Amino acid sequence: MNDSAGRTVPTLEFEDIQGTLLRRRPDDYHGVYLLYRIDDAGAAKQSLRGILPMVTSAADWESPRPCTLNIAFTYSGLERLGVPAESLASFSPEFREGMAARKDVLGDTGANDPSNWVPPLGSRDVHIGVLIISQEAEALDEPRNEAGRLAGVSSIYQLDVNVPSTGREHFGFRDSIGGPHIRGSANPPLPGHDEIWPGEFILGYQDESGELPDAPVPDTLGRNGTYLAYRQLHSDVAAFRRYLREHARSPEDEELIAAKIIGRWRSGAPLALSPDTDDPELAADPMRNNDFLYYDDDPRGQCVPHGAHIRRVNPRDSLQDTVVAVNTHRLIRRGAAYGPVLPDGVLEDDGAERGIIFIFLGASLSRQFEFIQEVWMNDGDFVGLGTEKDPLTGNHDGTDSYTIPGKPVRRRLTGLPRFVTVRGGEYFYLPGMTAIQWLAALP
Repeated sequence: MNDSAGRTVPTLEFEDIQGTLLRRRPDDYHGVYLLYRIDDAGAAKQSLRGILPMVTSAADWESPRPCTLNIAFTYSGLERLGVPAESLASFSPEFREGMAARKDVLGDTGANDPSNWVPPLGSRDVHIGVLIISQEAEALDEPRNEAGRLAGVSSIYQLDVNVPSTGREHFGFRDSIGGPHIRGSANPPLPGHDEIWPGEFILGYQDESGELPDAPVPDTLGRNGTYLAYRQLHSDVAAFRRYLREHARSPEDEELIAAKIIGRWRSGAPLALSPDTDDPELAADPMRNNDFLYYDDDPRGQCVPHGAHIRRVNPRDSLQDTVVAVNTHRLIRRGAAYGPVLPDGVLEDDGAERGIIFIFLGASLSRQFEFIQEVWMNDGDFVGLGTEKDPLTGNHDGTDSYTIPGKPVRRRLTGLPRFVTVRGGEYFYLPGMTAIQWLAALP
């Protein structure tokens, strides 16, 4: 099959691609993230051979099963497993350095500095990451216990997550609506989901430029793999609620300001299509809830402010240096909440740890994840907003502001506090199924 430019859309090797890269998760699910330190490389490789049948590929992802399991490795983990020096040197520089060392690029300063992260995140002790998800919490027990019996490793981190049936995260917004569509995927794209060449996300395939992205060697290790950025983010829900209350003129205005910060109403209805009132029916319709553009319909940001969260993470057509340039900075995102929900109406923090785990997947950590963090989210210049940062996730210190264009006058929110604090993160490599076998067979 060819696209409109005559390029042949590749056949993706679903059976060799780990499922979490290519397949969307259930609308509601429970999950657990497990991190391990390798103590005995030989025993750990033996364990990899044993766990391989449990690793879920992208083939038949929708088939009924109690749970799915996927596995990834840090650079120090690959070192510990004995990956040859030539192969280690072929990984990208930012992956070899690790997320903590990239703090200046990512804006992880102040309270977000790696020195404040939850151990062991940011250390060289994190070697293997395992993700298990299921629609039933009880179904996690057996694979969790099985993973806990891995030989040659020590369990050093465990975090339970979930996505409720509402699909809403702690700030109250429905999440995971938009997203790119990988050409060659089994399912057709939904309206508004840009069709992106698979090489932007999966190594071994053509990217938007028509080239093969740089990949680790040998080909057995690189093909069908990808890079993964793991972020644990604390949500200060009480601070967000207080800020809305203090700066709004009415309860209805609170919801409008919240929507202007995100770019969607809490239901998920986009401001681009419903700028004045929430529309839950629109939000629930996957054929409409992401089908919009900015350049012709909202060039001045009257509906969706230029600095709104969703406009920053995906500017769509609003950057007229061609859509192709925007598409080279897209990534696959997976998110789930952790910690208890703060009851409705509570304006004071209860001291509980709550937030969201984000996983970002792409063929280039620097061009995709780091670029989005450094330029689109933490820098306002790319949309003419000077020093403004993302109003929700920015590393605010109480002096930042946020501009909301309007008729007849604009609004300017000032004194933005930090609503989201980085608790930690890691860079991983998510190998293909054949590559896991290759790692397990290393001498």
